[in-house]
Amino acid sequence: MLKITNKEYAAIRQHGEDTYPNECCGVLLGQMEDDGTRLVTFAARCGNTRSDSPQNRYHIDPKELVRIQREGRERGEDIIGFYHSHPDHPAQWSPTDLAEAHWFGCSYVITAVAKGQAALTNSFELAGSEENDKKLVNEKIEVL
Repeated sequence: MLKITNKEYAAIRQHGEDTYPNECCGVLLGQMEDDGTRLVTFAARCGNTRSDSPQNRYHIDPKELVRIQREGRERGEDIIGFYHSHPDHPAQWSPTDLAEAHWFGCSYVITAVAKGQAALTNSFELAGSEENDKKLVNEKIEVL
């Protein structure tokens, strides 16, 4: 399960609207609770560095990811997931999303943005232990 504050949930959805018709992307920071629930305390916006097809693909610059991870650790937060938008497409992972997901045990949040307005937001956990058995599994979102 993914628990997220209303403020951060709204920020993710707003980011999708702000970058429409291109995909937005970002990092979810927080803590893993004893029961395996991921608690999001901060959603860090990232720039989509994809230049070939930013309307249906995203890429986070590794330097930006390292900076966000370092800043999070200073506040006692870990990377517990990622988010991106699907402009004019469902909030469902694509084969590309699965192929490019590599952080096992993390949440992957997708917001559908229809004609510039955030619609459905879903979350998926990257399950498995290595590339050949990984899968994205539906995950409940609880907005606090």
